[in-house]
Amino acid sequence: MADNEAPIGLWNIARATPDAVALIDPSGSQISYGELVSRANRLANGMRAHGLSTGDTLVIAMPNCIETVCLQFAALQIGLYLAPVNWHLTGPEIAYILGDSEAKIFVADERFAESAVIAAREAGMAAADLFAHGSIDGFRDLDDLVADVDDSEPSDRTTGAPMLYTSGTTGKPKGVRRPLPGVAPEQAAMGGIGFFGVMGLVPHDDHVHICGSPLYHTAVVNFVMISIQLGHNVVLMDKWDPEEMLRLIQEHRVTHSHMVPTQFRRLLALPEEVRATYDVSSLRNMIHGAAPCPREVKQQMLEWWGPVVTEYYAATEGGGTTIFGDEWLTHPGSVGKAWSYSIVKVLDDDGNEVPRGESGQVYMEMKGSSFEYYKDKEKTQKARVGNMFTTGDIGYMDDEGFLYLLDRKNDMIISGGVNIYPAEIEGELVVHPKVADVAVFGVPHSDWGEEIKAVVLPADGVVGDDALSEELMDYARARLAKFKLPRSIDYVDEMPRDDNGKLYKRKLRDPYWERAERAI
Repeated sequence: MADNEAPIGLWNIARATPDAVALIDPSGSQISYGELVSRANRLANGMRAHGLSTGDTLVIAMPNCIETVCLQFAALQIGLYLAPVNWHLTGPEIAYILGDSEAKIFVADERFAESAVIAAREAGMAAADLFAHGSIDGFRDLDDLVADVDDSEPSDRTTGAPMLYTSGTTGKPKGVRRPLPGVAPEQAAMGGIGFFGVMGLVPHDDHVHICGSPLYHTAVVNFVMISIQLGHNVVLMDKWDPEEMLRLIQEHRVTHSHMVPTQFRRLLALPEEVRATYDVSSLRNMIHGAAPCPREVKQQMLEWWGPVVTEYYAATEGGGTTIFGDEWLTHPGSVGKAWSYSIVKVLDDDGNEVPRGESGQVYMEMKGSSFEYYKDKEKTQKARVGNMFTTGDIGYMDDEGFLYLLDRKNDMIISGGVNIYPAEIEGELVVHPKVADVAVFGVPHSDWGEEIKAVVLPADGVVGDDALSEELMDYARARLAKFKLPRSIDYVDEMPRDDNGKLYKRKLRDPYWERAERAI
């Protein structure tokens, strides 16, 4: 069967080729398309029997494993909203999501037992609605949910949707909730062709996707589920390790992945002889986003892997841009052009589009799609101009329509009336060999309003002291204008980033402002 005649969608593929491998677990065990459908159907029937109906919410705290993907497809085919929680959250933080999302069922893995028990108790969920993958006190075994149902297709199948919660770097997180499409799962699967198409990926074509990030992130969930829907094998990693990823790429002839710049930096930190050990010639499209990538890091990855490194800029709320490796070499630093079904504009504070080359706030819209922050119309409207929304990023567009990001509006430093973008400073300092990670932000200054503070995580074996500060400042002076130089450098033992590379800068910045307020 030619690829252009091959079926699209999990259930169609399972009907045509039930024995084809769909998923490889971190343990190395495999599950076929037929087996995946059987388990997803039983879970869907079990949730229906439990009383869940279209539009209800299922919350899960699960690691990267086969059961997580089965739960995702179960929710997808019976019109549920699936809210995967960041399992690094505390019990009270998970309890907030359980309550806010009005969860009808909570499924947790035994490795997150402590926070799951606290969350369920504080959210006031009934014991009958709690299910454990493994053993958790007070939770029912997940197999109890499917004990009295078969694996036939559920009746009245309709497509569900993810309901992912924003990271909550400013206040409580909000669930991004889209209207359900009201179509069969097989029809909805066709939409994945367009999304993967803007990334240069087509259905089938012997593609293999490797997932090394947690399945509670928007892009990670999308890439895994769409890969399976389009006939791509998926290899799951539980805990990401740079050399292990290279080994799996070689073993499974991986063709594409979704990555973050932190992973690139850790790959590049491997000794040259280790990197040379593994065959990565199967790679066709290694896609990255979620966090800014320093230019030198991107350049080194392109030199190692070739022009297979694709970058995108997008948000959970929808819309985005893409730039392929060969385009980036001629437009270094850009995050690309708008997708064919997305609108991207740079607007001033009054909502007017600025001329090309001038900076402003980046707004996006995904044509034909809408969203709202669940139970927060004020936040929804505040982020919008017409049908376009912003996540607060500042950037500009060149004459060819390539978008360049400068920083987040909330992170911009105003010192002596001059706008300073921390991302530019971070991008220079982070490539110093003695720096593992860096965050730059403004702290109070009596005369200038703000001054530039750098907080550095030293590389392994490096001591953060005055000598290192002097070395880093000398390095920065050769690369940055004087007004962009940090006035001081502090050192930390750990940088507050999540697994997808997002930096919680407020956790570093707030103590400086709180001290200043107490001093007044």
